[in-house]
Amino acid sequence: MDLYAENILDHYRHPRNAGELKKFSVRHKEENLSCGDELSFDLKIKNGKISSLAWTGTGCAISQAAMSILSEELEGISVDSAEKFDSKKIMELLKVPVGPRRTKCALLCLHALKNALHEFKKEPTQSWTETISEN
Repeated sequence: MDLYAENILDHYRHPRNAGELKKFSVRHKEENLSCGDELSFDLKIKNGKISSLAWTGTGCAISQAAMSILSEELEGISVDSAEKFDSKKIMELLKVPVGPRRTKCALLCLHALKNALHEFKKEPTQSWTETISEN
């Protein structure tokens, strides 16, 4: 098996930052209606930085591993930096080719992140189309 595919399976079997925060700045849930994958995202934001985060979810290996991988990237970075994440960045983090039928699975974490940040800033959340077209 490919080394990068092994990484996806490792994150799926042993997700990083999985769970819920007792105290959070924002909690947001998203789902991919086309396949049923779900993610719930807790962010603790302090002084403009993501000081801690946790997530729970169900779904395929790609959606869950992508969230696990993204969560490692987000801890300690500024909200401004997190807002700059895009679909290209998520695909780079995954390091495996993702076909068109799995794109929404891979990008569910990005959609959840973007909408959690919008919610934190008291802005309207976005549709899938808006999230993906930001890139």
